[in-house]
Amino acid sequence: MPEVWFYHLERSSLDAVLPGLLEKGLERGWRALVRTTSKERARALDDILWSYRDDSFLAHGSADDPDTELQPVLIAHDGGEHDRRELLILIDQAEPGAIDAFERVILLFDGADETALGNARDRWKQFKDEGVTVTYYQQNAQGRWEKKA
Repeated sequence: MPEVWFYHLERSSLDAVLPGLLEKGLERGWRALVRTTSKERARALDDILWSYRDDSFLAHGSADDPDTELQPVLIAHDGGEHDRRELLILIDQAEPGAIDAFERVILLFDGADETALGNARDRWKQFKDEGVTVTYYQQNAQGRWEKKA
């Protein structure tokens, strides 16, 4: 059973945080699946990962592309099963689906969005009730992540 980490976005946007989390996962030798809720959002994430830094990009592909097993990071807008990945990142209140095959699940949610906060609370309770180890991270005044629970 994976650990599930909740990241409460308050000072940084998802677009600013996501590439760093993916880079950390890749440094561990993990392959990542980013799950969102719409094709449009998946396309926007694709653009971000190609251009988030002037001196680099993050190699990735879309679940709609051929040869997805070759991609270190895969962006999906559906709840379908994909080739083996160690890291699952959920955004935009995407459904987690079966999480047993992952090493870690990260749920990113916007602290200014009441619906997203409610969804994160519900997911926290759901995972706790299932016996999953959950951890909550919040940004401090300097924008660094602090483990809160």
